Amino acid sequence: MPSVAEVAGIIDHTLLKPEATLQQVRELVEEARRVGAYSVCISPSMLPLPADIDLGDLRLAVVAGFPSGAVAPAIKAAEAALAVASGADEVDMVVNLGLVKEHDWEGVEFDIASVRDAIPYAVLKVIIESAALTDEEIVRVCEIAHSVDADFVKTSTGFHPAGGASVHAVALMKQTVGADMEVKASGGIRDGKFASELIAAGATRLGLSASQTVLDTL
Repeated sequence: MPSVAEVAGIIDHTLLKPEATLQQVRELVEEARRVGAYSVCISPSMLPLPADIDLGDLRLAVVAGFPSGAVAPAIKAAEAALAVASGADEVDMVVNLGLVKEHDWEGVEFDIASVRDAIPYAVLKVIIESAALTDEEIVRVCEIAHSVDADFVKTSTGFHPAGGASVHAVALMKQTVGADMEVKASGGIRDGKFASELIAAGATRLGLSASQTVLDTL
């Protein structure tokens, strides 16, 4: 069982509600610093952050093509590049699920590679929406993300009706990418027991909005 500090240190403390305000981002950053999170993850429209928001040691992550992934690769890449130019350290992009379901693997590769090429020095996480995919599709998308040098594969946006993270998906993703990439679990993680199970399955980053609750229930 990981310690509270160890779990806190891999949390992307997240606020992605469409109605989120800048004041809520301030509160998010304060809470993330208080619990010892790794980063905050917010919408790119919040950037650049005003000078009064002090990230301290926190990393700053944003999303791209969120939440549907159904965005032209050039737009997704431009969104990611603008976010990094505006202060983001990491980008969590949503893969085009329509292309995945069509098994248009060249299209999927172009989609991910377009963002990778646009932000060569930032951390890139590829959200695959695992609950909406078959095991075979999960494996193939993870293989493609690996082939274009993404840094992470990520289970979910937390917005898809199919659901969020699962222990099975995390284990399959980690088995596929091996030691070369990391796995971020997100979506529906609301208690310490589930978070610990996901970490045991191979997750090295957790996307949480209920960070304090998860830490309190470890």
